[in-house]
Amino acid sequence: MERIEQTRDKAIAVGVQLNQAPGFRASMEELRSLAEACELEVAGEVTQKAEKIVTATYMGSGKLKELKETMAACEAGIAIFNDELSPSQIRNLEAELDCRVIDRTLLILDIFASRAQTREAKLQVEVARLQYMLPRLVGLREALGRQGGGAGLKNRGSGETKLELDRRRIEDRVAALQADLEKLTARRQVQRSQRRKNEIPVVCLVGYTNAGKSSLMNAIIRKVDPGSDKEVLAKDMLFATLETSVRSIALPSRRSFLLADTVGFVSQLPHHLIKAFRSTLEEVTNADLLLHVVDCSDPERAKRIEVTNGTLRELGAGDIPSLYVYNKADLAEDMSYPAEADGGICLSAREGAGIDELLGLIGSRIFTDDKTCEVLIPFAQGRLVSYFRENAVIHAMSHEENGTRLEMTCREADYEKYRSLFASASPS
Repeated sequence: MERIEQTRDKAIAVGVQLNQAPGFRASMEELRSLAEACELEVAGEVTQKAEKIVTATYMGSGKLKELKETMAACEAGIAIFNDELSPSQIRNLEAELDCRVIDRTLLILDIFASRAQTREAKLQVEVARLQYMLPRLVGLREALGRQGGGAGLKNRGSGETKLELDRRRIEDRVAALQADLEKLTARRQVQRSQRRKNEIPVVCLVGYTNAGKSSLMNAIIRKVDPGSDKEVLAKDMLFATLETSVRSIALPSRRSFLLADTVGFVSQLPHHLIKAFRSTLEEVTNADLLLHVVDCSDPERAKRIEVTNGTLRELGAGDIPSLYVYNKADLAEDMSYPAEADGGICLSAREGAGIDELLGLIGSRIFTDDKTCEVLIPFAQGRLVSYFRENAVIHAMSHEENGTRLEMTCREADYEKYRSLFASASPS
């Protein structure tokens, strides 16, 4: 399937608001943003309020006539629809409007195709695009209806139509791509198993696209490891991140966790993409804690939260503990930050304000086995002093007649493991 040409072609945005559904205006604005990300210039807009979508042509005949006149007046050659269209709707609309018809799903698929960098992401996007294309082959009309021998293909006979050959070729290609993806998935599962074996907690960044997940990850990295080269790509654009990036984060408490940045969500995210990216998004389903990043300056933030939570439920991650991170507080009016609020924290990743507080909340959520205690370690067990200095937070240390006294916060498992070797021990 050919990608949308990056030529700044003029387009008209088209949408139907069903039963006065709220959020329609924001959805149309998002459609414009998606079009801009595909290098298309939205020159106009045609909308309709209706109780249901017209099965054959998406919208009524009167609105189609208005759309055709608007396209002519704006010299636009593309109509972009704010829903996923059926193959018959695309065919009928192209015949009626005599222009190229693009739906919301194709726009998102095209953005993913342009953003994919790693081999896995490219394979996942291609699978999704081919699965989207498969039922729409008939939309190519007469060119695919011709009889053909199909040299080099597993042809069942000269009577097989080109449409059937193309469909079988796509199915074979999808099967080959999925086989390659399974190998990469197996490798990712081995990595996850190793993390579990090492008992390293995983914290995953999730949220609506362009909420600032990658910027937040970079702010955390700069806080715990300033000057490092571990930062990830962060841009003010839709779907800047497709690949899952994982970084090790060491807290002042000497405890570490893995922080994973994932692809952002969007309303009406194509099910082809969710299915194709399932292996990547499994990082979410295996997390110990989700950081649900919200752009608190977005007037539609409640809707964005709802979309993200719905996608998480679809992935099977709806029951994983979440911590809401209200980012971009510096852009919101009358908002104090950093401050805890609504089951989370308000902060600004751009300014680095609230990162210490966030790390404290993360630590309290994932490290529930910490124990604050006071112990006396005999001089004969001096190795334990070195161990706890490396693996615990020492609040106070003093040397006494019978050994070294430590006031510290350590893992409860470590405390129980070495308790019999202490000269004395008590909770602080």
